[in-house]
Amino acid sequence: MILREISKKTLVFWGLLIVLLIWSALSIDYSGLSTFSLSMGMDVLRGLSQPDWGFFYDGSGEDLVSLLLLTLGIACLGTMIATVLALPLTLLSAVNLWGNHPWVTKIGKFVCNVLRAFPELVFAIIFVKVVGPGPFAGVMAIGIHQVGMLGKLFTEEMEAMNEDLVEEAEAVGANFWQTVFFVRVPYLMPIYSSLALNHFEIAVRSAATLGLVGAGGIGAPLIFAIQTRTWSKVSIILLGVVITVFILDQVTGIIRKKLR
Repeated sequence: MILREISKKTLVFWGLLIVLLIWSALSIDYSGLSTFSLSMGMDVLRGLSQPDWGFFYDGSGEDLVSLLLLTLGIACLGTMIATVLALPLTLLSAVNLWGNHPWVTKIGKFVCNVLRAFPELVFAIIFVKVVGPGPFAGVMAIGIHQVGMLGKLFTEEMEAMNEDLVEEAEAVGANFWQTVFFVRVPYLMPIYSSLALNHFEIAVRSAATLGLVGAGGIGAPLIFAIQTRTWSKVSIILLGVVITVFILDQVTGIIRKKLR
């Protein structure tokens, strides 16, 4: 009987999945395929296979190295701002901190949900209009979005932590704030640091595209190169981004292992 119920649920699941896939495939507009040109595709591939090494570094401040460093700076500062702001938001959102006042946690989690509901690109467009184009708009866009992301993750870790340490501290006379700052936060700080490093990697990828809307970084020359079909320049930019992300992934991976 149990096996039959399981098999029915499995069949229903796969049936719904197949229907969803078919609906998704049928709802897509394939008219763009009519403009596909094999020769144009080959031209793109040939251009991408010949990187413009002259754009790598020329000391102008608008070369690949300078813009990648600017992109890293935007991601780093944005993540640092988000990490600092996510901590007080976590203290408002964690259920185990406000057992007698559940409405407080609902407000904190609502703020987290709102901030992470919109991608960095939307925030970047808004901040470009507010503070003007440039790296600062990118920093604010990443920072605000990451507050919601890190706030949610920090809250989940806070709610899942072992309460035995807190009970032991309360048994010797520690009050609420003492348990927070001398027990909870020190216990969770390695995990929080690891999460912040992981989101720094994500922020670098995001910062590489924010230049598309004038928020600084490597995104602006990339979109200009694509629009003008300067594929050799596109190639060197993509190569630089890939290598940067790979190196960053290796370095932060080592740091995260040390934090465990």
